[in-house]
Amino acid sequence: MNNMLISWHRTYQRTGFFAMILVFSMIIGITFSAPLQAKLSNKNITSSEIRGVWLTNIDSDVLFDSDRLKNSLQQLRKFKFNTVYPTVWNWGYTLYPSKVADQEIGIALDPTPGLQNRDMLQEVINEGHKQKLTVIPWFEFGFMSPADSLLAKKHPDWLTSRSDGTNIVKEGIHDRVWLNPFHPEVQKFIEDLIVEIVSNYNIDGIQFDDHFGLPSELGYDFYTTNLYKLENNGKLPPKDSKDPQWVKWRTDKITEYMKRVFAAIKKNNKNCIVSVAPNPQRFSYEYFLADWQKWERMGLIEDLVLQVYRNDLKVFTSELAYPEVQAAKKHIPVSIGILAGLKNRSVPMTQIQSQVEKVRDQKFAGISFFYYETLWNISKEKAQKRQQTWQKILK
Repeated sequence: MNNMLISWHRTYQRTGFFAMILVFSMIIGITFSAPLQAKLSNKNITSSEIRGVWLTNIDSDVLFDSDRLKNSLQQLRKFKFNTVYPTVWNWGYTLYPSKVADQEIGIALDPTPGLQNRDMLQEVINEGHKQKLTVIPWFEFGFMSPADSLLAKKHPDWLTSRSDGTNIVKEGIHDRVWLNPFHPEVQKFIEDLIVEIVSNYNIDGIQFDDHFGLPSELGYDFYTTNLYKLENNGKLPPKDSKDPQWVKWRTDKITEYMKRVFAAIKKNNKNCIVSVAPNPQRFSYEYFLADWQKWERMGLIEDLVLQVYRNDLKVFTSELAYPEVQAAKKHIPVSIGILAGLKNRSVPMTQIQSQVEKVRDQKFAGISFFYYETLWNISKEKAQKRQQTWQKILK
């Protein structure tokens, strides 16, 4: 496929820079203590702008009908978007026919009627590539699962908990639980799902976010407690879930798993770009034990899409200036994720346009928007008015 994200990736491959990091991080295992310095200046990189959109099955039915999906991808291309992130793992189910899921929970595909007797992911790939869109499946739920999911019911031993033994984490009105990212059976299951996707589909990349970490209040389950005791002279984990050493211990374990997943992806599909779409570093590290700054320094991220969902333009702009963000954009594509709206939260086009301008002023690789429906279908503003503004933004 002729698209800018692959062009960036191949440019860096030609320099040997990525290969150097891969050798250091995956074979020698050295973790750099400071951000890697760029070997290429921005003038050597294609000026094409990444313009992405997330496609989800939450508050959206774009994935549930073949014709609507096809028309939506064609419309995105018409408005000069060039990258899509379709969700493939959500609500405890895969949104593509999965032998791994079938073997583990007895259901190969999300039972939503609109997904039956079809392969949504293959449809996105076929039409997306026809429209010259980069297709990067999004592993949306990560280690998270609905509390009443088949997976949670079948494997209560796979779940992690707070220090008081409770494990329900509220996400809006929904009860969620979290699979234990330190448990070997959980790790194998998640890795098998990822390898299944990258091995069987002609995708351009695969994307993770903060859900590939763990809420920092969790980690007090039986397995993790015993693992911590084994590695810390018999001491129990601190009762304070924000204890710096306890946070670091869990965060480092997740980083080790990220290394393992990165290696598995490259082993099965060396051209698959590993994309991560986290919150700003401070939030990701403290609240989700996801140290994406370290992942980036270790060469485990090839495409970074930083979620900066802020209304205040000054706050939005300040997030772009942090050292870890500026360091990353010197040697990998760094796009900024902008909130286009939520079901119950309309974002005006004036706000979106001003944020896009700030991103472009600082010469980031691109912009991505959460999520498809709120581009123009769900908003207090009329669809025609929003579409006219999109045409100006993406001309």
